[in-house]
Amino acid sequence: MIAQLDALGVRMAKARAAVGGVIFGQEQVVEQTLITVLSGGHALLIGVPGLGKSRLVETMGTVLGLETKRVQFTPDLMPADIIGGEVLDEVDGRRVFRFVPGPVFCQLLMADEINRASPRTQSALLQSMQEQRVAIAGVEHPLPRPFHVLATQNPIEQEGTYPLPEAQLDRFLLAIDITYPDRDAERAMLLATTGAETQSAEGVMTPVELMEAQALIRQMPIGEAVVDAILAMVRGGRPESTDIDVVHHHVAWGPGPRAAQALMLACRARAILGGRLMPSLDDVAALAGPVLRHRMALNFSARADGVALDEVIGRLVERLG
Repeated sequence: MIAQLDALGVRMAKARAAVGGVIFGQEQVVEQTLITVLSGGHALLIGVPGLGKSRLVETMGTVLGLETKRVQFTPDLMPADIIGGEVLDEVDGRRVFRFVPGPVFCQLLMADEINRASPRTQSALLQSMQEQRVAIAGVEHPLPRPFHVLATQNPIEQEGTYPLPEAQLDRFLLAIDITYPDRDAERAMLLATTGAETQSAEGVMTPVELMEAQALIRQMPIGEAVVDAILAMVRGGRPESTDIDVVHHHVAWGPGPRAAQALMLACRARAILGGRLMPSLDDVAALAGPVLRHRMALNFSARADGVALDEVIGRLVERLG
């Protein structure tokens, strides 16, 4: 297993470099997106327009060898526009129903501005994410393997949107904040993307190799200290069981067991990306925000006192020692 983990670490380093060669100034975003896919999960990309979210998903698909599709979510989008539906066709003189797959039948789906779709359409996509299949007219159709969704949200424009319910947000492994690049990265981006030739990524993995890597991640050993830290962080974020004052007084509801599962998998994947054979407490601290920020909610008292969710998560990280 040590040899397999070493080889996977080398391959993921190549994948990270390939994506980073196209996406400038977003090293942490690239890392967290790779962690999501390597863990077998889905990610919610949160950022204003123009920060390269679409380019990131396209590049990820190329580097990992995944069939990629994109859906622009709008209020009039129907579930059948996502998962597909049946059409009446004529075969050998008989009229029969034929299933036409929707764009969800791919390996990497970009759900652009997912919060602009109606709750009915959102739930159709999120059910596919959870169950890895769709059911049409009582017949189940499995989705391709592997299957990952990278959904985007604009945190500024909220008019005409349908915020995702908390139970559906919990289906995303990580919530990744995308911010503006620094000056040097933005300068490099300008020079690389406005010339006669644009840089493109090359494939590093195949879908089969990715699934093998995802299975290997689950076999990776993890120390008792890291397991205890994950449990302490998740349980410490619940107002019913915490001994942290800011959580007890300002958190309406805390992360559930799925948060601990996500943190466990993500820490293993981050260790591989860092060339290590076991996760550490640094991995727990680095991934606390992306794992917890969409699995916790503040109460009215927190808003009145000006307490931010990142501040609460920061207090949980401080307890790691």
